[in-house]
Amino acid sequence: MVLTTEDGQLLRAVARLIHQVGHWSPARWAQPATAGGRTRAEVLHALAQRLADLEAEVTGRPIRPVPRLDNDLALADQVRVMVLDLLVADAEPPVLAAALDAVAEARAHL
Repeated sequence: MVLTTEDGQLLRAVARLIHQVGHWSPARWAQPATAGGRTRAEVLHALAQRLADLEAEVTGRPIRPVPRLDNDLALADQVRVMVLDLLVADAEPPVLAAALDAVAEARAHL
C-alpha cells in the first residue's frame, strides 16, 4: 500500500486527536462535549461510527454499528482501527476528505 497525500493528512489528523485524548480519565470522557448535548465519549464513538460507515461505502459492505464498549479508554483505539481500515480499503480522495472533515469536527467538539 502506497500512502497518498490525503492518506498522510488523515493519519496526521488522527494522531493529533489521539494525542489530545489518549490520556483522558473516565471522568473526563464523561464530561459534556462543547456542542450537541453529548459527552466527549459519545462524540468520539460517533466519529468511529462515521469512519466505519465510510469504509463500508468504499468496500460495499453493509453498514454495521461500531460496538459501544464499557471502557471509554478504548475509544481512541477504535478510531485508530477505523482509520486504518479505511486506508487499507484504498478510499478515494473525496472519501478521505470526508473522513478528515469528520475528524476535525469531532476534535472541535471535544
